[in-house]
Amino acid sequence: MTITLKITNARDESLVADQVRIADGFWQRFRGLMLSPEPADGEGLLLSPCNSIHMMFMLYPIDAVFLDASLKIKALYEKLPPWIGFSRIYGDVSSVLELKSGTINKTGIKIDDVLRMERTEC
Repeated sequence: MTITLKITNARDESLVADQVRIADGFWQRFRGLMLSPEPADGEGLLLSPCNSIHMMFMLYPIDAVFLDASLKIKALYEKLPPWIGFSRIYGDVSSVLELKSGTINKTGIKIDDVLRMERTEC
């Protein structure tokens, strides 16, 4: 059984992603999406705990959503380029949601929105 997350925006109940895997162990977070196939629409990876990311060994751009402990969006990175993209380190961030490039624009999420996460089982 695989546990994934369905993520919605609390502001308007819109869907952000419905197939988000959780990376909460050291090796899972270390690997992240490196050298993996590009996520499909609705797919993503939640890195927790995490307060910064890099794009070394990535094969495609991604969108990254930086969340505090209450799941409030603190920072957004759109189309973070492979190999050369980096984020800054955020002291008030506890997790990072990595999504297919273009998801931030498509879903309309913005800084200070609060996300809701619901566990689903496949």
